[in-house]
Amino acid sequence: MGEGEAPAWPGGLPVPAGTPITAPGADPLAGYPGVVGAVPGAPSATQRAGGRATAVALGAALLLTALGAPLGLLWALVAPGTPVQMTADGAVYATPQPEQPIAADGWFSLLALGFGVLASITLWVALRRRRGPIGLVAGALGGLGAAVVAWQVGRRIGLGTYQRLLDTAPPGTDFTKPADLRAGGIDWYGPLPVPHGNLLLAAFGAAVTYTLLAGWSRWPSLRPEPEWDDAPAPDAPAPGGPAPGGPVPGGPAPGGPGISSGPGDQPAR
Repeated sequence: MGEGEAPAWPGGLPVPAGTPITAPGADPLAGYPGVVGAVPGAPSATQRAGGRATAVALGAALLLTALGAPLGLLWALVAPGTPVQMTADGAVYATPQPEQPIAADGWFSLLALGFGVLASITLWVALRRRRGPIGLVAGALGGLGAAVVAWQVGRRIGLGTYQRLLDTAPPGTDFTKPADLRAGGIDWYGPLPVPHGNLLLAAFGAAVTYTLLAGWSRWPSLRPEPEWDDAPAPDAPAPGGPAPGGPVPGGPAPGGPGISSGPGDQPAR
């Protein structure tokens, strides 16, 4: 480069004024020796976005799990207790083949399924800028955690009184056994707990509802996008057409007949 010459951009072409620095090839220092594209050791934008998305998913899942406590209180309120009678040989059911345990399972299933549906709708609306796998995973994990918490909270309401009566009640005493699950629970495979049965219904309802919402979304990205109105203004000329209010090419002069008869002419206004 000789004296008095203006320095050229890398690539030999000038960058037009007003070009964003993030545009491809617009960085005037890109390509010079010793110039790096990012600060060494700094996380990339993709890593930061992934970290934020993971934090949002975990936070939403923990919040849904905490909501399992009031869900368990509601289950204990609506699920009937099973009548029990103390005899000389121990406690027995007051009626043969009682229906109350089946009703407790049914109430839990309905409440858990409804909780999963409402949780997925809430996540879809509240996290509309992060719709996609993040919301689906948060709803499924949160629904599973909420079901386990609801089960443990609901079954413990009145359990202490029931255990005390089992130990101290005289024969002939009637009392009730608190609601518990018979069609669901947790099996342990070594150190790994595996829930099964109606404990999975909240996660199932959340996953199915979120998938249906995504399938019926009007936006391909699932996120609200700006809508552009491409229709021309009423007075805007068509491409290649006459100016608004001007004469039609090949048509009659202004003030003449309102219809043009020439072949290929556009009708006058």
